[in-house]
Amino acid sequence: MTNRNFRAILTGSFSSPCADNPTVAMMEAAYAHDGIDARYINCEVTPDNLGAAVKGALAMGWIGFNCSLPHKVAVMAHLDEIAEAAKIIGAVNCVRIRDKRLIGDNTDGKGFLASLRTVTDPAGKKVLLLGAGGAARAIAVELGLSGAKSMTIANRKPEKAEAIADLIRKNTECGAEAVVWTGDIRVPEGVDIVINATSIGLGDKDALPPIELTSLTEKMIVADVIPNPPMTRLLTEAKSRGGTTLDGLGMLVNQGLIGAELWFGRKFSAAVMERTLEDIFGAAD
Repeated sequence: MTNRNFRAILTGSFSSPCADNPTVAMMEAAYAHDGIDARYINCEVTPDNLGAAVKGALAMGWIGFNCSLPHKVAVMAHLDEIAEAAKIIGAVNCVRIRDKRLIGDNTDGKGFLASLRTVTDPAGKKVLLLGAGGAARAIAVELGLSGAKSMTIANRKPEKAEAIADLIRKNTECGAEAVVWTGDIRVPEGVDIVINATSIGLGDKDALPPIELTSLTEKMIVADVIPNPPMTRLLTEAKSRGGTTLDGLGMLVNQGLIGAELWFGRKFSAAVMERTLEDIFGAAD
């Protein structure tokens, strides 16, 4: 009788609420495609149970996990080491476990950057970033570290936008300024990349961030962090004006690819991950 191994490699996610997180489907599809006996366990973890959940993952021999809202900042207190970009961002969404040590990283901005690089190199580019939440912060830091020339961060609360601009100026060579987002924002002349890092459009194909559509041109790359629906109203409007568009599926897929490589030390199939998300959300047209 041959020996059989019934022990799966364990990965997963800690968040609250967790029921609408599609990452479990994407990751397990990738594991199955590559013939790896691994599981991605989507866990409902409230803030008061975060420390216990981290200890549990360590005790059960997990090789890594993701942290989504509301844990991206709080989890840092439970880690042994934090990657440099994650330190600058001030948040961790991916933890790998090696030799009983917990090492935190942030794949939010890295996932966006990998998606962006399929259409352009951000080095030397001028960026308009809409929003100043966690995703915007991570994207701004990675763009700054990648050599973007300048960045304008627009938000209704100017102090939040200024906090990101200050972070970029202090930690990268990129110029950065904050502007108050009132009414329909006009994309400044010379901007190469426009990024919607707000939640406007999530689950609503008709919702549009307040933006002056006539200021979108065919020379711009317009990106949205929202994966559902993949083709948001903003992207539809940009595409109709001849612009290059990037949907949020690419960012989500690349986050998964980068996280899996941190955990397993190998690359997985982007095509399988993307097909899985398209089955869930519908393909971008």
